[in-house]
Amino acid sequence: MAPRGWTTSLVPGLELCLGHVGATLSPEATWARSAAGTCPAVGIRGAGPWAGFLPTSGNGSPQGPPILVRGAQCLPVPRTTDTVVVGVYDQDSPSPDEQRLSIEKVFKNPKFNMLTIRDDIALIKLATPAKLSDRVSPVCLPQATDDFPGGMTCVTTGWGLTDPKASQTPPVLQQVALPLLTNTQCKQYWGFRIADVMVCAGADGASSCMGDSGGPLVCEKDGVWNLVGIVSWGSSTCATNVPGVYARVTKLRSWVNDILAAN
Repeated sequence: MAPRGWTTSLVPGLELCLGHVGATLSPEATWARSAAGTCPAVGIRGAGPWAGFLPTSGNGSPQGPPILVRGAQCLPVPRTTDTVVVGVYDQDSPSPDEQRLSIEKVFKNPKFNMLTIRDDIALIKLATPAKLSDRVSPVCLPQATDDFPGGMTCVTTGWGLTDPKASQTPPVLQQVALPLLTNTQCKQYWGFRIADVMVCAGADGASSCMGDSGGPLVCEKDGVWNLVGIVSWGSSTCATNVPGVYARVTKLRSWVNDILAAN
């Protein structure tokens, strides 16, 4: 499940780009004043209201809230001339719900290591905030102390491949429910590669795949959807009996807070 560009998630006033193509909006963002608000207690919609898209061929201004969260491994690094699109569901059928917003600045986590794929997060500050609607909604950023235990069912979305052998990604946004694994459980599959800045999900009949990187892994807690992970890496064949690995947002909150405080 992944887009032909990059997937993003929305947070009111803050949009975090996760993974190769992801971003998420957080209500705690002070950068998106006009999109300020609280995280709505809404169910997952087919349109993935917090999923955004960075077209690989984008030549306008990015779309979305004031800040996007995405994976640091995303290449190429977004430029201020790129465009972020939110409110997208079917890339082949543009709708009035879509918004195109410009990028003001990009922040890549300096600790990111391409060899270990740790600290896989980057922030994109948008020039203007996204307008919230039924198709564009914020997702909450969890606190560093929040706990999302193994076995909890969460949801990931993206326009990535639904068949690892396919040559084209689907135009329609995909979503799937996945169970979280503890890092101890995940190490049974991936060994020493798993670090505390990562969280695993899947190995239960479904998986993220090429093109989903940077997209959101959201979990509902106390009636609110939280951005728990950012699609990062996993099986090269998108094996559904092997967990996918996501950047653990709770372990990256301090860096996000530092960037917001300084900008």
